[in-house]
Amino acid sequence: MEIWIARHADPDYENDSITEKGEREAKLLAERLAKYEFDFVYCSPLGRAQKTASYYLEKTGKTAETLEWLREFEGNVTVDGEKSICWDRKPDYWTRIDDYYSYDKWLDVPLMKNGDVKRHYLKVQNGIDELMAKHGYVKNGRIYDVVDSNHKRILLFCHFGVEAVMLSRIFSVSPMILWHNFVALPTSVTRLASGEREKGKAIFNAIQFGDLSHLYAGGEEPSFQARFCECFEDDTRH
Repeated sequence: MEIWIARHADPDYENDSITEKGEREAKLLAERLAKYEFDFVYCSPLGRAQKTASYYLEKTGKTAETLEWLREFEGNVTVDGEKSICWDRKPDYWTRIDDYYSYDKWLDVPLMKNGDVKRHYLKVQNGIDELMAKHGYVKNGRIYDVVDSNHKRILLFCHFGVEAVMLSRIFSVSPMILWHNFVALPTSVTRLASGEREKGKAIFNAIQFGDLSHLYAGGEEPSFQARFCECFEDDTRH
């Protein structure tokens, strides 16, 4: 089985939609995805993901099921009396704490425990577990029991934050590493395939992560969204 994860196009966060650049990106993404046959399509309920998916759905005549848990990850922590998204942590802070690198311990770091991170993480965890089980792969510890070995191809339109949480669950790794050391830019495609080296057992391999070949092929420069400046002195996002 293959799972394809497509991030929404260049966002207009204020209006929960996409920009003019995002529309160009979404059209190129639709051209790329239309070359493949997907058995099931799922989408976040948020406008920027729905708009991005609409170009593919219109082009192919397919429909997408909206899954509430595919919305952008909403786990918050409280810092100096104010709420902030849990993954927005400076490197000098989080890299000093070994537990952030542990799949089994990161949620027990005091900062993560003072908000609602665990509740939202479990919501996504349960969502991806149920989806995988529905299509034949049941989470069992750090691997999957294969109930129905198959060649289905599943497509998800969503967001980078929740993508990192899904990959955290599928790979049994801390999402902090994925949130901070990996970047899935707008309309990037991540492609996972089941690997069944033992009968009845599987893991999932990342064949592609954050692929933007459709943008390069169409002459569209990738968006800077989700990145930070390469050099601190740069006049870009810090």
